[in-house]
Amino acid sequence: MATTLSKRMRKIYETAPANTVMSALDAFETLKKLSTVKFVESVDVSVNLGIDCKKSEQTVRGSTLLPKGTGRNVKVAVMTQGASADKAKKAGADLVGYDDLAKAITAGEFNFDVLIATPDAMPLIGKLGPILGPRGMMPNPKLGTVTTDVETAVTNAKSGQVTFRIDKAGIIHCRIGTVKFSAQDLKENLESLIIGLQKAKPSSAKGIFLKKITVSTTMGPGILVDQNTLEIK
Repeated sequence: MATTLSKRMRKIYETAPANTVMSALDAFETLKKLSTVKFVESVDVSVNLGIDCKKSEQTVRGSTLLPKGTGRNVKVAVMTQGASADKAKKAGADLVGYDDLAKAITAGEFNFDVLIATPDAMPLIGKLGPILGPRGMMPNPKLGTVTTDVETAVTNAKSGQVTFRIDKAGIIHCRIGTVKFSAQDLKENLESLIIGLQKAKPSSAKGIFLKKITVSTTMGPGILVDQNTLEIK
């Protein structure tokens, strides 16, 4: 039995057939035009990397600050005490605590999106590993979420810092904004992410590192980006 496509899906397939390659700006403009659903769609990117996922030394993980933000109101919690707690509050942290915050997390209370910790809190964080790890919320020095400079960490988290980590297929997935962003702003965010990935490239990785860049929206198609249209050098 033939499947009848909706008017919206027909438009998507006609405008952006499978494996369509566009300049970064054209890709984002197309995604914005095709967004006709009744909610604000996120704009996401998937980057296929030329690495061997079986080799532990070729893990790609890190963070980068998107210059135009993510389009999300990020709630930040900081596990610290003393003077650092005061600094975290002043920087705009939504939750600041130590033993009390650890107890709340143990009880399953996650009223935050990002957890930052000072080094002295790591014994507590270590005990919470089985809870935080599966949620991707474990503070990590490489991501800037274990630090003595809580003010900068909170500011970055609130201003558009994103973290990335390869999946088992060697692909990075990351949100870089929403369809309300201009195409130029989305392009600048994408470029910042790619630069961050290049900095995190394992020294043992050989050949082409950035194999494929695909941008998409929550309900939209995936469009391949011509890397030559990105200012990433």
